[in-house]
Amino acid sequence: MILTLLSMSCKEKKETVESENSSNSEMTLSPEVTFANDTVNKKVEVRIDGQHFTSYVYDGETPKPILYPIITKSGKTVTRGFPFAPRANERTDHPHHAGLWLNYGDVNGLDFWNNSYAIPDEEKAKYGTIYHQEIMGMDEGAGKLTIKAAWRSPDNVDLLEETTQFSFSEEGNTRFIDRTTTLKALQEVSLKDNKEGMLGMRMTRELELPSDKPAEYTDAEGNVTEVKVLNNEGVNGDYLGSEGLTGGDVWGTRNKWVKLEGNMDTETVSVTIVDNEENVGYPTYWHARGYGLFAANPLGQAVFSEGKETLDFKLKQGESTTFKYRILIHNGSSLSKEEIDQSFSEFNQ
Repeated sequence: MILTLLSMSCKEKKETVESENSSNSEMTLSPEVTFANDTVNKKVEVRIDGQHFTSYVYDGETPKPILYPIITKSGKTVTRGFPFAPRANERTDHPHHAGLWLNYGDVNGLDFWNNSYAIPDEEKAKYGTIYHQEIMGMDEGAGKLTIKAAWRSPDNVDLLEETTQFSFSEEGNTRFIDRTTTLKALQEVSLKDNKEGMLGMRMTRELELPSDKPAEYTDAEGNVTEVKVLNNEGVNGDYLGSEGLTGGDVWGTRNKWVKLEGNMDTETVSVTIVDNEENVGYPTYWHARGYGLFAANPLGQAVFSEGKETLDFKLKQGESTTFKYRILIHNGSSLSKEEIDQSFSEFNQ
């Protein structure tokens, strides 16, 4: 390079250096995150370099705000369509499983997890609702969206004030969602150990684990949901936990991260949820089912340990706790354990 510059004219040298500086600048440009708040349909659309990534939906059609849908850089939708935009051959069980959400199955005895439009009127007194309150900030330069919500009882008592910051970004073929949620107790609050929690996603049919047997699942209220056998064509998902377990063996175990990977239209696609060392209950237990529920539950310890551990987490009035999670949405290759461990380390710095 030095010898080449010596043989050039001053003008040629200047043009060459400027060209290289320009190229280096282009290589280091971060993808642009933009937000569009649709106040009519009550959602904030999140785009990366002009492509739809996800939307923060606060329209009340689900009894909690959600991110929906979630789309890879290559345009694959990794979340289930039902109940808002059902797709052919997908399951229609568990109507409360929509997009990406955070809530819990026992907050002062109220079930926030299982609440949905399917709950009959005579049963609604058992369920809590998370109400979006306000958008506190949209920082496109940093890719950050900050919201406030209220965890409310059916008799209109606010139990928890939620402040959540979503940080959206992209690196190569990986899109990132970093979710930081602070829950402040407005009353004395008990979050008794419960299977139904806490950070959850409901995945597209292709990323389910193949199964040739029906199954029944019972919630904390004793309600039974049957998961039927469907055609397994195109269904090829598999879990991998940080401790080496795979498939259905991941359910009810502790891991610092879990990856769900499969092929969609011949392309390798994965979703990885990463825990944070500062979270209560770290490393979290995983409520990760083969039929497409993918959830991290740090508070259900008595259930997952079969009574060997008990947490029964509580907050006094005015106290707060914060939960941090990273979600990696990747396409085009298989994310290795080493790559995910590196992301875990960066997230926990």
